[in-house]
Amino acid sequence: MAVKFSFEKAGKNLFGNIFRPVAKVSLQSSKNNAWIDVWMIVDTGADFTILPRYLADNLGISIEKECVKDTTFGVGGEEIIYLCKQKVEARIGSFKRNIPLAFFDSNEVPALLGRLGFLETFNTEFLKTHVVVFKD
Repeated sequence: MAVKFSFEKAGKNLFGNIFRPVAKVSLQSSKNNAWIDVWMIVDTGADFTILPRYLADNLGISIEKECVKDTTFGVGGEEIIYLCKQKVEARIGSFKRNIPLAFFDSNEVPALLGRLGFLETFNTEFLKTHVVVFKD
């Protein structure tokens, strides 16, 4: 069964309305054994699924003890990230995956649903009607 999300309207500029593909991803927190819902930008250009730093605490992950410092490069330049040593359980609709996860060194960035070990495990469609579809 496919899971679908409407794009979010992100403003308007000279070229027209801007819409971003987003998905609600639920992540298993080891802190309180609960699921944490995070709206992420579906980013085919992102190598990793990367969250703002503050979500590490919500998920019960110690950046200092359970992650490895690394760097990533993107449109904004070079960014420090922290790669989790252990995979985290994630859900999109009824689909479950154990995914590699990283955290930005900042809280001022959006959550990105990236390719490695997550987006690439789905057949994903970006429809002209501003809907993103995930299929197993």
